Amino acid sequence: MLPTVKKTVGILPDPNQLAAPLLDWYAREGRSLPWRGVDDLYAILVSELMCQQTRIDTALRYFGSFMERFPTAQALASASEEEVMSAWAGLGFYRRARNLHRAAQIIVEEHGGRVPECPDTLGRLPGLGRYTVGAILSSGRNAKLPILDGNVIRVLSRVYSIDEAPDRAAPLRRLWELAEAILPDDRPGDFNQAIMDLGATVCRHPSPNCTSCPFVGFCTSHASGQAEEFPRPGRRSKVKTVRRVALFCEGSDGRFLLRRRPADGLLSRLWELPSADLSEGEDAESVVRRLVPKLQGLSLSGTVEHRFSHRHWTTQVYRATAPLPSVEMSAESSSESNELVVREEQLSELGIPTATKKTIDCALSSKRPPDE
Repeated sequence: MLPTVKKTVGILPDPNQLAAPLLDWYAREGRSLPWRGVDDLYAILVSELMCQQTRIDTALRYFGSFMERFPTAQALASASEEEVMSAWAGLGFYRRARNLHRAAQIIVEEHGGRVPECPDTLGRLPGLGRYTVGAILSSGRNAKLPILDGNVIRVLSRVYSIDEAPDRAAPLRRLWELAEAILPDDRPGDFNQAIMDLGATVCRHPSPNCTSCPFVGFCTSHASGQAEEFPRPGRRSKVKTVRRVALFCEGSDGRFLLRRRPADGLLSRLWELPSADLSEGEDAESVVRRLVPKLQGLSLSGTVEHRFSHRHWTTQVYRATAPLPSVEMSAESSSESNELVVREEQLSELGIPTATKKTIDCALSSKRPPDE
């Protein structure tokens, strides 16, 4: 039985009516993605974790090279964390990469290198929730399991005129019930992929292209002229602005200093220039001089901005020289040390987040002649 939702017009659409027009549309308009139409659950697992909280066009730029570097769960499991972070650098939300790495190790250690096909067992891997399990097994094994991502939420909220914000527990439960109720017995995997594509390409936010939608004859919000009013807006997260300083500290041989971020919190254990948050009224230059002893020639290179989901960093970037260790970067030092002295060309070997790249680029651009 369908859950109770607000009836804006007439009778709510029968879920059995939705599959045929959607699958016909999918045959014509579905997106071509490299992880579709394959039975390699590991490849699908990689794609799903890449696409969490990331646009598909961004994930597409990384998927091929990541799979070349780590073509199997065994290859990923045996890699170092630094190697995984290096391959993931730029995709953001780095906890996903650590979850994927640990999941691969569990797959090798406990499941003989094969991704589990039991939903309960698969769901116990780190970073995998109900949506991810459903997406992996419905796509790779045609399992009749529902999915509910932002695209599907938007489609269902409009078709059934869900009159509450989907970030609350009760409407979210109803949406999951709907996602399960509309799944056909035949081709549930294609149906799931199709409804995601529909949300991504036609039933878009904020303005859906209703004339191209296979659900136009069933959609209650379209019939009432309210399609753009759904989904109902949820609670907005406050974005905190943080003032910071970063120091590009160079040695006599041109190498510069990196430090590892703390094990907990934002960008945990990733590399950055020596940095600090500024308290209200705190003098930036005084804080920079405490980051590294014996600084010489301190100068301001510029200011860079970087936005996270709930943070906005405004970072003043300084340059200076100082005596630095002469130790060479190695696999051992990059995995065990909390400080590294590196050359610019070695950055590709490390897990350098975009926020760090911006500060380094700012410092290097102030160092180079204007005609470079």
